[in-house]
Amino acid sequence: MAILFDLDRTLVDLQGFTDYAAALSDLRMILGESREASVPEADWDAPTMSVMAILVGLSGDPRWAEASQAVARHEFAAIAESRAMPGLSGVVKACGHLPYAVVTLLPVDVARAVLEHHGFPVDVIVGRDPEIRAKPHGDGLVRAADLLGVRVEDSVMIGDSSWDLAAAMDAGASFIGVPFGEGSFPDEVQAFGDLLAAIRAAH
Repeated sequence: MAILFDLDRTLVDLQGFTDYAAALSDLRMILGESREASVPEADWDAPTMSVMAILVGLSGDPRWAEASQAVARHEFAAIAESRAMPGLSGVVKACGHLPYAVVTLLPVDVARAVLEHHGFPVDVIVGRDPEIRAKPHGDGLVRAADLLGVRVEDSVMIGDSSWDLAAAMDAGASFIGVPFGEGSFPDEVQAFGDLLAAIRAAH
């Protein structure tokens, strides 16, 4: 049994302070009018959705690294302003004996930097990587579970968005939502307004 956490708006709000409109402009300079992947709707603003859909659609494209690095510059710039989500300081204690990992759309170096900024220890981070299909695919969850030495089917994904839910379903993991806003999940999805309550439910 293990817990797989989304990062942005689940553990830390970085998205709300990242200039994804500028990142989108940078992507268009690099790629031209790049096609966005078909992805689930999410309660993100339009530039954030476009940036993430473009990066998902670039999987396997030789321009992926340059595109990801261009976006990462804006994500790194937002770390100082980012905010810990309520309950972050109690997550390690709440996890108890359960191993945990972070599976995120952010690059690993950005994810590690923002988590260290907020004093959250994590050994296993699976992030934006050209070799791993990003959420809403479940590949990152499978990789994280493997690194933790557990079956992904014995893992619980905790996240704030429809992409986290889709990734958990794709990987065969269980899912618990911690919605950032109203209407993030269908009524039948188990969800809590409190991160620590979600962790307790995962045990």
